[in-house]
Amino acid sequence: MDISIALPHTGRYASPEEIAYAAEEADRLGYPTVWVLERLLRPIGGSMPDSYANVYDPMETLAYVAAKTERVRLGTSIMDALFHAPAILARRFATLDQLSGGRVIAGLGQGYAPEEFAAANIPMSRRGTGFEEFIRAMQTAWGPNPVSFSGRFYKIPESEISPKPVQDGGPPMIIAAMKEAAVERAGRLGFGLNPLPPSWEVLEAALDSFRNAARKAGHDPQGLPVIVRANTAVGKEYAPEVEPPLSGSHEKVVDDLQRMRELGVDEVFFDMNRYAVPVKEQFSLLERLRADIS
Repeated sequence: MDISIALPHTGRYASPEEIAYAAEEADRLGYPTVWVLERLLRPIGGSMPDSYANVYDPMETLAYVAAKTERVRLGTSIMDALFHAPAILARRFATLDQLSGGRVIAGLGQGYAPEEFAAANIPMSRRGTGFEEFIRAMQTAWGPNPVSFSGRFYKIPESEISPKPVQDGGPPMIIAAMKEAAVERAGRLGFGLNPLPPSWEVLEAALDSFRNAARKAGHDPQGLPVIVRANTAVGKEYAPEVEPPLSGSHEKVVDDLQRMRELGVDEVFFDMNRYAVPVKEQFSLLERLRADIS
């Protein structure tokens, strides 16, 4: 099981210099992936963390670090697909895949904040069926020219759309999901799962649903990656009754990572930027974890 890091493109320490440092350090130390997220805005008076008031665009951030790194993969966790047009997002991912030499992981989600849907001028009712159609349209744009797509929500006239991704069939795709319908959709469609677990019980139930849905649809669950997002800071103490997985002391997080491994999780990445942990300290904490679970 791999341990990775979210780039500091959100929150107090977000800057071109810190982003470049984190990406280059991750590349040098052999981290498998660096991760970014998408937020359109932070509603005033809402419940989003303070770090979401300052968010560098994910795709531009990854293009920036692609030029500064050689090996580390570039992952989105996640792009809010419904805030985009499939043909446009497909070309952005394909361009990034070309510029990076085929290192992109396309993490997609549906979005959850009504204020962001309002800003994107997209109804929240588009989620579910519209999200699934979006994915099909985007994959069509990655296919051989000429491409065309006609669905209920999205259309692509018969066209030439290039560049195509370096990776055959497009970048590997993971779906951010925890609710049962979304988890089952990811498995049924044969994509990876990108959960954010609030508890062990919820995570274990999601993994069972994901793998059962994949199996019923004819996919090998063992071939579908599970990449867990940890919005926790190692060493930060929570109240015992609300302590999520991968939080608390170093020793507890090591135990949690071993449990993740037993559950068949392929990769865990930590996003400590919401807790304003300095980037060098993040690497120090993660290097200790990597040493103790190797």
